Amino acid sequence: MNADAEGEGFIIQDNRSSQLSEDEIQKKDSPKKETSQESKKKEGSAGHSSHAEHFQIDFSTFILSLASTGFYHLGDTPDPATGQKTLNLPAVEQTIDMLKMLSKKTQGNLTKDEQTQLENLIYQLQMKYVEKTKKTTGSHAV
Repeated sequence: MNADAEGEGFIIQDNRSSQLSEDEIQKKDSPKKETSQESKKKEGSAGHSSHAEHFQIDFSTFILSLASTGFYHLGDTPDPATGQKTLNLPAVEQTIDMLKMLSKKTQGNLTKDEQTQLENLIYQLQMKYVEKTKKTTGSHAV
C-alpha cells in the first residue's frame, strides 16, 4: 500500500486491489456515461425486480407506516405470517407518542396535507386506543 501525504495532516491511502491492471482500475473508477436509450433499456430489462430501487419514501409514507404499526397492535390487522390478530396496548401508546412527537417537532415545516394527515392518524389511533382500553380494563386514558 502506498501512503502519500497531501497537505498538512492528511494521508491518502490506496486500498485498491494490486491484482487489477491500471486500465481495469480506471474503468472501475470512472463511471460510464449512459445515453438515455441505454438507460431506458436497462430500466425495461430490470422489470419489477428493481421496484424497490424506484420506491421513494416521503413524509406521508413514513407516518402511514408508523400508523399501520399502531393499527396492527390494536388488533385491526392480522399478522401476515400467522393470520392472528393481537392486542398490544403499550405498543399502540408508544406509536401514538411517536406520532405526537413528530407533529410537535415538524410544526411549521409540513404541507397542509401532511399536517392534516398526521393529525387524523393521531386522532384515529387515539380513539381506537380508548375504545380497546375500555373493553379490556373498563377505563380509558390517552
